[in-house]
Amino acid sequence: MIRHIVMWNHKEDFTDEEKAIHAQRIKNELESLTQIIDGILSLNVMINPLASSNREIILNSLFESEDHLQKYQIHPEHERVRQFVVSVVKDRVCIDFQVEEEL
Repeated sequence: MIRHIVMWNHKEDFTDEEKAIHAQRIKNELESLTQIIDGILSLNVMINPLASSNREIILNSLFESEDHLQKYQIHPEHERVRQFVVSVVKDRVCIDFQVEEEL
């Protein structure tokens, strides 16, 4: 299994209300991909981090294999969502790693 974690911050020219709307849309659209793309074991987007955090939106997902992650990344529906995400965020931090067993 492959754990795929991505974190973003909004561009600074948005109001808090706009950021909340964008974050909710990102959450809804990314989480809906579990019904569309094969190989996603879990996919959760957190949009309410604690004040001690230095990222505003967090994607935490688990894929059956690295091949499934790669297919997800080029899937047309993921690409559609990605285009929106890129339009409202200023940065991206990502880590992917192999996991043997989830607790």
